[in-house]
Amino acid sequence: PCDNAFLAMGFTNPVGSLLDAFGVDKDARQNAKATTDGEGCYKTNVDKVYAAGDVRRGQSLVVWAIREGRQAAREVDQFLMGSTTLPR
Repeated sequence: PCDNAFLAMGFTNPVGSLLDAFGVDKDARQNAKATTDGEGCYKTNVDKVYAAGDVRRGQSLVVWAIREGRQAAREVDQFLMGSTTLPR
């Protein structure tokens, strides 16, 4: 049993078997498929599973991963608490 799992995998593509184990849809580049627009952004096709940074966009600059991590944290806070005061 697990309440929360946060994976920081660094500058690498996501492990396909991990995404498959959760049933997360992948894009054409085999990254986790998740939107960055609108309500529920960074959410994958699997309920309560969010993806950001390298696992969502592929290998990129750390500043993009930091930005997406912060934005994804805001969306998770919104989901869990029903509201958020975290900046967008």
